[in-house]
Amino acid sequence: MYKHNKKIIASSFLAVCATLFLSSPITLHAKESKESKLDAYLKFTRVLNLIESQYVDEINSTTLINKALKGLLSNLDAHSAYMDAKSFKDLNIQTKGEFGGLGIVVGMKKGALTVIAPIDDTPAKKAGIKAGDIILKINNKSTLGMTIDEAVNLMRGKPKTKITLTIVRKGENKPLKINIIRDIIKIESVKHKIIYLDDKKKDKVLYIKITSFDSKVVNGVKYLLQNYKDVKGIILDLRNNPGGLLSQATGLLDLFIDKGILVSQKGREKRENVVYKAHKEGTYKNIPITVLVNGGSASASEIVSGALQDHHRAAIIGEKTFGKGSVQIVVPIGKEEGVKLTVARYYLPSGRTIQNKGVTPDIVVYPGEATKKKENEFEIKEAELKKHLKAELAKVDDNNKTTNKQENNATKAKDDKKKKEKIISKEDLYKDAQLKSAYDILKSLILLKGK
Repeated sequence: MYKHNKKIIASSFLAVCATLFLSSPITLHAKESKESKLDAYLKFTRVLNLIESQYVDEINSTTLINKALKGLLSNLDAHSAYMDAKSFKDLNIQTKGEFGGLGIVVGMKKGALTVIAPIDDTPAKKAGIKAGDIILKINNKSTLGMTIDEAVNLMRGKPKTKITLTIVRKGENKPLKINIIRDIIKIESVKHKIIYLDDKKKDKVLYIKITSFDSKVVNGVKYLLQNYKDVKGIILDLRNNPGGLLSQATGLLDLFIDKGILVSQKGREKRENVVYKAHKEGTYKNIPITVLVNGGSASASEIVSGALQDHHRAAIIGEKTFGKGSVQIVVPIGKEEGVKLTVARYYLPSGRTIQNKGVTPDIVVYPGEATKKKENEFEIKEAELKKHLKAELAKVDDNNKTTNKQENNATKAKDDKKKKEKIISKEDLYKDAQLKSAYDILKSLILLKGK
């Protein structure tokens, strides 16, 4: 489709025009005549001639054209880009579930290089990078005017090497410098835990955390649904999930929606107009769901949360999402280079777009600890007072034995901890106000099920 001609000569108007005409089909805009289009190409050629003949440093045609392409693509939108050999080679690394770097996903927001989300259990997350941080410098290089691909290339590097990010964070009086050690990023895209609905530990809900939409997501969630058939509801945590593969987003939606449109994409060309629909077979349509999102939820996360919201299939809780809803294709230019071009935008089942707007939760809940009444251990019912005092007396009498018991039970405690790692306790819920809200709302949905 696209041809790369290394013999482009900037001084030849005919050669440039021929290359432009051959490399892309001419679709004249209604307001642009063929003559005005040719005038524009001529202007471009004149500028190339001027640079080649008079610029202070000598620049060959290949370098000049590459720079022009880079500027051209980056000025279309934040996601279109000209990719050199290295960028083109590294293109698909992130969707394979393992890559080198920091474990950070960035995007352009209002012209600033912004952290969409740090990925869980990665150097960036452990170093304290947060969603919404604006990256001002990468090492000593300013990010002003830098493209996303340039920033990603700078942040990637050999494992165990250090990088310093200077960030601007809301609420901080001055920029922060954060040192991070690069490492191989291995993503566990689907994690799960259990939350019991009562003290009897009879009924439970399934908490599923999806960190990114790589190729393992749908099968991972299917496995959980098949092995936890007795759960009463699901909390789907998409917070700080920067997105990933569209096929995984639609596949996940298809597990919970039995009919209708899941998402659609619309572009300038008819071939980019695609509608993804649900299939009835294999749908878990009756299980109540709550979904957690925040400003670090982007792209595929927004498609999933927005579609579940439009179908009234789940309650969305948290904060407004990032707002990345465009479609990019990659077109090879020769054997080693390529162009990443925005060709369409995603639209939710209701027809609304995600791009620059995001998904607004049904219930807005900000991060932090949930409000909890402080209990006084001596606020005990009269009937329990005697029993409580006896227990306290026994603690005093057995004080000398406590140390030995603790040592003898050290191994047992470790085993108990491992068992509890897959369980979210009531104490854990109160540490996360958003999760606590999702849990409380899910309990209400479970009670209202069928009514």
